[in-house]
Amino acid sequence: MRLVARVEGVELMAGKRLTNPAGSSNDLRGDVLRVLGVLKVATADQIQRIASPHLTYRHTTKSSASKQKTARTASHAGALSDLRKHGLAENGGTSRAGESLRNLTVKGLEAASYELGRPLTEMGATARGAGSSGATHPMAVNETVIALLRPKPDLKLLTAEPAEAKAAAQAAVDASPGVGTIASYTTEVPLPATGMWSAPGKGGAQADIVLTAPQAGIPLLFIEVDNCHETAEEIAAKLAKYHRFFKRTIKDTDGKDKPMWRTRWLAHTTDPAEVPHPPVLIVFNHIGARDPNRTLPRLQELTRPLWAGERASSGYSSYDRKIPIIATGLRNLRAHGPAGPVFLRFGRTEMQTLRDAVGNPRRDAVLVRERERMKVQQEEYREQLRRVAEENKAKQEARRPLCAECGAKFPDDRWKTAEAYPEPALRWLPTLCKPCQDKAIEAADQAERDRLAAEAAATAEKARGWRSRFRPGQAQGDPGQAP
Repeated sequence: MRLVARVEGVELMAGKRLTNPAGSSNDLRGDVLRVLGVLKVATADQIQRIASPHLTYRHTTKSSASKQKTARTASHAGALSDLRKHGLAENGGTSRAGESLRNLTVKGLEAASYELGRPLTEMGATARGAGSSGATHPMAVNETVIALLRPKPDLKLLTAEPAEAKAAAQAAVDASPGVGTIASYTTEVPLPATGMWSAPGKGGAQADIVLTAPQAGIPLLFIEVDNCHETAEEIAAKLAKYHRFFKRTIKDTDGKDKPMWRTRWLAHTTDPAEVPHPPVLIVFNHIGARDPNRTLPRLQELTRPLWAGERASSGYSSYDRKIPIIATGLRNLRAHGPAGPVFLRFGRTEMQTLRDAVGNPRRDAVLVRERERMKVQQEEYREQLRRVAEENKAKQEARRPLCAECGAKFPDDRWKTAEAYPEPALRWLPTLCKPCQDKAIEAADQAERDRLAAEAAATAEKARGWRSRFRPGQAQGDPGQAP
């Protein structure tokens, strides 16, 4: 007999959730939605390597590689099963290697847009039918994203694993870093030369991958993945469509014409005199019949007008309105990552890291030197201003008046007032400092008080003398006195 109960609104049967029979967690389903929202179609192995790279180093004691893969992908396979039950994911055929492919439905793309924080209009199509022919190109695109990401395992989740597995995980952690997170990538992005974003017209291109990772020095990068089935002429025609798209302008919200790509992506420039187009990276996956080592020289010649810069007087090349085109091989990209010197910029001879290949190191060095020179000039100018200010201050101090009494220097306010009123006045002595002026005024006041007191005393004394002449017995002819 089956036991059915309800716990916190979730129906359980025999200890399992009926809503998610495979037992997947919200985090696992969210991982799957984010990865498939970017890659469109992928295997459980690819999803696990991106979302939970630490699982790659578990189950290493299994007897065969296939059993190890089944064990480490079991959690995400269960999440895919639960998403399929809810109508968010579906089976998309099989790859050339026989692995099951999974893609999202329209409902799943909507859910993924919330997980990735992107508008639904930027999520693209559902990739139905991609596995009908083995999905060799989507698989190469996915492997390119993984090679650029280089997901790092969390060593704290591998403490119970064998020493060999932990050493391999440590080596992956210590290896050169990748670029961005899964949310930094977008696949199958239309680049309309005509029409609009939502309804591109004829003549445009579609970028296999668009990478936006300004925090890693890669603000915007378009990526084309070639399985070595196309000729140099076919790839050149695709790059010409990129150039056509980059040159296209539309009215922005401020009513001014702006390159169409700038209305969707940001790519700041440090020099307004040089505004190159966004870079394009070509990743050769050598599974086709064509040799990329032969395709590449021919491709450089065919596309020279698109990427060739002009030599500037300062010793670097200016790439204003040009496309930086870079090439690498998927095998080298896997081995060394974006920080390895495995990228060839068209027009250059040395292999560089992705960041250097995308940029213009010579120009950057010239700009650094120019900024340093300007900095030195500004410091010298500030020092000159400081010396002039000190000389002017010394001259000004030499003119500062001294108190005629005590010899003290006048403060600024006293000096200013003395220059405005140079003549002595009532209670104002311009040649004295304030304390000496106060003393002089107090002395003058005291002298005036003493003078007034003396005058008063003299007047009183005179008054007494006059009164004494009229005292009784002192007047002439006093009858009481004998003759």
